[in-house]
Amino acid sequence: MIKYLVCTKGFYEVEKYSSKAWVCVMTPTPEEQIFLTEEFGVPEPFLKDIEDNEERPRVEYEDGWRMIIIRVPFKSLEQENLYTTVPLGILTSGEKFITVCHSEVEMVEDFIKYTRRKNFEEKNAADLTLHLQLSAAVWFLKYLKMINYEIKDAEEQLQTSVRNEELLELMRLEKTLVYFITSIRGNEILLQKFQSILKLRRAKYDDDLFEDVEIEMQQARTVANVYSEVLAGMMDAFAAIINNNLNVVMKRLTSISIILMLPTLIASYYGMNLEEGTTIYNPSFYIVIVATLLLASLIVMFFRKKRWL
Repeated sequence: MIKYLVCTKGFYEVEKYSSKAWVCVMTPTPEEQIFLTEEFGVPEPFLKDIEDNEERPRVEYEDGWRMIIIRVPFKSLEQENLYTTVPLGILTSGEKFITVCHSEVEMVEDFIKYTRRKNFEEKNAADLTLHLQLSAAVWFLKYLKMINYEIKDAEEQLQTSVRNEELLELMRLEKTLVYFITSIRGNEILLQKFQSILKLRRAKYDDDLFEDVEIEMQQARTVANVYSEVLAGMMDAFAAIINNNLNVVMKRLTSISIILMLPTLIASYYGMNLEEGTTIYNPSFYIVIVATLLLASLIVMFFRKKRWL
């Protein structure tokens, strides 16, 4: 889907492309990619690179175009990998400003609404790129907060659980944090390189905005690292707890087996050796019953004293 956005105290969609408009492309079809190549002259290799879901953050130039790829957080519909990161391509050439993403990320739509709330004024390509990087850092922090809530929920469930499902959930979240940390670190390196390019070309950009982006990215990386370390320690601790819970269950089952086994052996022995059988008219039958109940009671008392039950 291709949108043409013009900044008039915030970005608003218009029907036709005009000079200095932001061309926002989300989940483009093959026909739309061909349109970008033919209508705007976007290099086809750039579009192929953005389509690669594993593409790392970087800057590249070709045929008068500059491509900046940043990693942005994405909430997937797949349960196995709920949170992940995807590439967002920022393509600039002269007054042309195009963003391309092959996933419906919440960040872009939220940024557009943010510009309307803040009466966003028209920015040059460098500042608009920095604003998108700032929005990506903010959304990393938002998703990290959601991940923290999921970690707490899994922690509460693990306290009384002997199953593997909760531990697998923590493993999934740990995998997500690895993706986040790697992507944020890549964005930080890209940010420094982007600043060097701007200074080398003596391009104008907002120093305060750059500092804000840098601070938010550092904060996002720090939070992700803390959550990852906490989660790793929690997984080790709860793996030991699960093993301990299993040992407690096995100990109780073993104790119950012993309690039932000894009276059963006695009853079986006397059942084969009573002189007149085990009918209710034989006094030996009642002696066996009382003895087995007494022995079982003594074993239960012994196990309770040892705190095995």
